[in-house]
Amino acid sequence: MNMADGEKSNAVETITATIPFSSPILQSTSQATNSDDVYPRPPTPSEVKNLPHIIDHIPFAAWAAIFAGAFERFTYFGLIAPWQNYIQNPRSRGVHHAIPGALGLGQATATNISNAFFFVSFLTPMLFAILSDTKLGRYKTLLIGLGCYLVGCVVLVCTSIEKALDNGAGVPGLAFCMVFIALGAGSVKAAYVPFLGDQLRGGKERVEERKGRLVIVSPDRTLQFVYNAYYWFTNIASLSSIPVTYLERDYGFWQCYFLTTVALAVGLAFFVAWSTRFVRVSPQGNVLPKAAKTLVCAAKNGFKLDHAKPSYQQTKFGNTVPWTESFVEEIRKGLVACRVIFCLLIFYLVISQMYNNLISQAGSMILSGIPNDLPQAFSGVACIIFGPLIQWFYSLLAKHRIQFGPITRLVAAFIFCGLSMAYAAIVQHLIYSAPPCYTRPFRCAASQNGTLPNRISIWVQLPVYFLLAIGEIFGFVTAFEYAYSKAPKEMKAVVMAFSQLTAGLASVLGMAISPAAKDPNMVVMYSSFAGGMGLTAILFWWKFRHLDDVDRELNQTSNEDSESEVISRE
Repeated sequence: MNMADGEKSNAVETITATIPFSSPILQSTSQATNSDDVYPRPPTPSEVKNLPHIIDHIPFAAWAAIFAGAFERFTYFGLIAPWQNYIQNPRSRGVHHAIPGALGLGQATATNISNAFFFVSFLTPMLFAILSDTKLGRYKTLLIGLGCYLVGCVVLVCTSIEKALDNGAGVPGLAFCMVFIALGAGSVKAAYVPFLGDQLRGGKERVEERKGRLVIVSPDRTLQFVYNAYYWFTNIASLSSIPVTYLERDYGFWQCYFLTTVALAVGLAFFVAWSTRFVRVSPQGNVLPKAAKTLVCAAKNGFKLDHAKPSYQQTKFGNTVPWTESFVEEIRKGLVACRVIFCLLIFYLVISQMYNNLISQAGSMILSGIPNDLPQAFSGVACIIFGPLIQWFYSLLAKHRIQFGPITRLVAAFIFCGLSMAYAAIVQHLIYSAPPCYTRPFRCAASQNGTLPNRISIWVQLPVYFLLAIGEIFGFVTAFEYAYSKAPKEMKAVVMAFSQLTAGLASVLGMAISPAAKDPNMVVMYSSFAGGMGLTAILFWWKFRHLDDVDRELNQTSNEDSESEVISRE
């Protein structure tokens, strides 16, 4: 799910990782080994084209990081799932089957506050990324951020207790906890994904002999698998939204926030307990000034990065510059990644609808005994179901030598998100066409003081979350993989933070349009989202489709560079 963060891989690939060499596909495409060859060795161009590419061994440190990250995601989704109700609706005070609430600030204000939180949580990663890449390293950055996170969760629990709400602590407590939770989530968004990638230390492609057959151990596929695994566990963790929605409805908000606080404490304990097993990349110093000078030099020379290379500067002007040819190439790849990631702006805006407007939409329908913020959990369920199927689809394309690169995957993500918003517009039209209040749910005399919703079942909304889930699988994992694999080795957290900054800008856009997020405008709003996603898919494919053709070469350069990084125990 998530946005957010942030914020979900695949059983089929897990099976492949466990018995990758007994597969009939591998055996049918592998070549017999030559007893004179020594393995492992670099592959030839012919072997790269014809031999099966498999994932490498996944070290314990990577699995430990995945499990620890899953507990943090459990907390994140468990926190944000009840927020729209907590902020929007007044306290029910014993009214049977009433929508749960606490602060009673209304839908537009609740959506605005939600988007403000997302914006801050997507803005703070840049601060933590700079600290991570230049001073602290990714592990220490994660620990500091998770500490802030835990403080925010404890404050939220304390200020959502009935007596605290009676004494007016709800709004100030929410403001305080949102700041600290946003700081914690920001550290995770900036440092966690690069930290997880660091645990692999994959190097370059190599040919190995497995059970009498030749295979290519692929760092690219290994990285993709690990991020898919993290995303799959994230989807399992996102199901925390199911128990918390029932807790908020049947008991109260502080109970569901207490559950998420305990989960975060467990995740933090995992990071501490396994600290000696994690690979920690030492910060390489502050390369941002050098990167800025490189870009300024390029701008002064016709906005061409090739003109910032030391060889050009020496030949043309007799200047000696304090960077290398390879550093300029890394900056080039990082800029390509940032341009691609920035195009996810509307994608992030659409995903965020799960946490505000779609919850409000569900609240105006017949709930059939379930909480109105429960359906978003079906996005996680759908990801768990569709994830292995999509991984099987990837393997099928690879078997037939059909390229399905990251740009194509992102286009697919945009298309499915556009379809989800088109369907959401249809659902909203059906709501407005249903009695008793039509285009004014809960705001007519026939609703019996706001207790009767329009006569349409909440289950009609379900396909929205299934379509969004497929879009997330194609989109989020590809964004993780692309940002990590293309970023300069000294700036991986910064590039990842740029991806979160893009999501933050999406939240700003959401805040700008939030005053219009009210009845009877919602059909037009969802239709606009669908049209925006469709236009983004077309323009994105037109501009970046050529990058799929050079993706492997770019990744190989990154893998070669990664072998020279200094690894240490901080």
